[in-house]
Amino acid sequence: MGTIRRLVLQNFKRFRSLELEFDSELNILVGGNEAGKSSVLQAMDIVLSASRSKVESIGIEALFNADCIAEFLGGAKDIGDLPKLLIEVYFDGLSDRHDLDGRNNSKDADHLGIKMVCQPVDEYSKQIQAILAEKHKIFPFEYYGVHFLTFTDEAVSPYKKPLRHLLIDSSLINNEHATREYTRSMYAAHASIAQRNLHGFEYRKAKAKFKDEVFKTMNDGLEAYKFDVRTSPKASVETDIIITEDDIPVDSKGKGRQCFIKTEFALRNREHALHVLLLEEPENHLSQVHMRKLIERIRASVKKQLFVATHSSFIATRLNLRKVLILSEEDPSRPASLRDLSLGTAEFFMKAPDNNVLELALCKKAILVEGDAEFILMDALYRISAPGFSLDADGIHVISVDGTSFKRYFELAKLLGIKVAAIRDNDKDHAANCVANYSDYVSASIQVFADPDNARHTFEACMYQDNQATCDELFAAGRKTLSVEDYMLKNKTDAAFQLLDKKGDALVAPGYIQQAVAWIKA
Repeated sequence: MGTIRRLVLQNFKRFRSLELEFDSELNILVGGNEAGKSSVLQAMDIVLSASRSKVESIGIEALFNADCIAEFLGGAKDIGDLPKLLIEVYFDGLSDRHDLDGRNNSKDADHLGIKMVCQPVDEYSKQIQAILAEKHKIFPFEYYGVHFLTFTDEAVSPYKKPLRHLLIDSSLINNEHATREYTRSMYAAHASIAQRNLHGFEYRKAKAKFKDEVFKTMNDGLEAYKFDVRTSPKASVETDIIITEDDIPVDSKGKGRQCFIKTEFALRNREHALHVLLLEEPENHLSQVHMRKLIERIRASVKKQLFVATHSSFIATRLNLRKVLILSEEDPSRPASLRDLSLGTAEFFMKAPDNNVLELALCKKAILVEGDAEFILMDALYRISAPGFSLDADGIHVISVDGTSFKRYFELAKLLGIKVAAIRDNDKDHAANCVANYSDYVSASIQVFADPDNARHTFEACMYQDNQATCDELFAAGRKTLSVEDYMLKNKTDAAFQLLDKKGDALVAPGYIQQAVAWIKA
């Protein structure tokens, strides 16, 4: 089975340059809203389609990196410095496609591949020179040409595309054009050229028969003008077919069901129907139940290389965390891979309940807490510990983690270079639980903070002892058997919420939390 091994981008959308190495089976792209996940899928879709009309419908100016355009217009505007847009796709597993094997790529290395090159057209040099000589700052996109070439610099034949692919973008799931293009792509993937030719012929013949037999009586009564059935390429079998489920058109279903049906249909294991499937945020419009079904369907897929762009920790962890590629909003040219995450940690997150893996993976600094009470009060305790500052302003995420999972999150943080402060209870043995327990993980970027006094064994005990008058005022009334401290221990979440709601500005942060705040801010 042919697969995509590598993608190289130059001056494409937000990427001045980007190189990604891919897994032959599954690749999960994650990142913030502006990290470029969709752009990576779009780049592959454009090149694998080898369609100038697709580029023209998007617009060359929409595909070019804005920074390289601004840089050129702000410089000497020499025609020799005009930027070029390049998308390269390198293939593996296509041993019979010698026509794709060449050195005309950015690596200058023998490899199978195709590329899209968008650059100035030589024959328009005089017109471009004249435009650049003017004082305005308008870029000459109109004088650029788009070429789809093999690595031997031969034109890519639309009829000999190396891989059959499909892009499913759930954000366009209700778009009529997108639905039509999806159906057409799936039809092309499942029907051979011979079958498509036969279907087209039979469809035209059926239309002619309909006109001759059904319209005959009506047309016989007309003179100059007659009724006919459209037979142009814009009204062919490929434009008129639809996909149904239980005889109901897919586009009549709800968005979530449409997304599931289209993805499931594309994943069917019919050999060679599709080589590459690109899924854009499949979690959109899906309930938790259907998302679980979709994940199981993706995991069961064979004979296809899958690319999934997602914001969902659930999807990333359930599929395989070690297949994740992280695209950075701050540094687009330096993606991070989780392939070196240990198998044990990847499997742990696959089975763990609600987790916040992507929230940690996409931040620069994080505070890990081990309970809901700490999570509820952390923002207030941060402001108290660092007057004039806040978690949001300092770009620090608070993540609630089961205490037994700290080491798993530490491994991920270490791999990605994320600064992490873990706040936990000492559970009556600070030396064993909070020092020795993490000796292999603590570093310049990972620290564990807990109260060193074993008598102050939990967060609630520390909060009570440091805020006794406040807690007594809130919780003492009506206590018959439980002390206030015991009440707080048995009602952790509710007590934390009441403290925040009624006394949030009057609290004292325990010393170890103040130390954690000071360290994570530095």
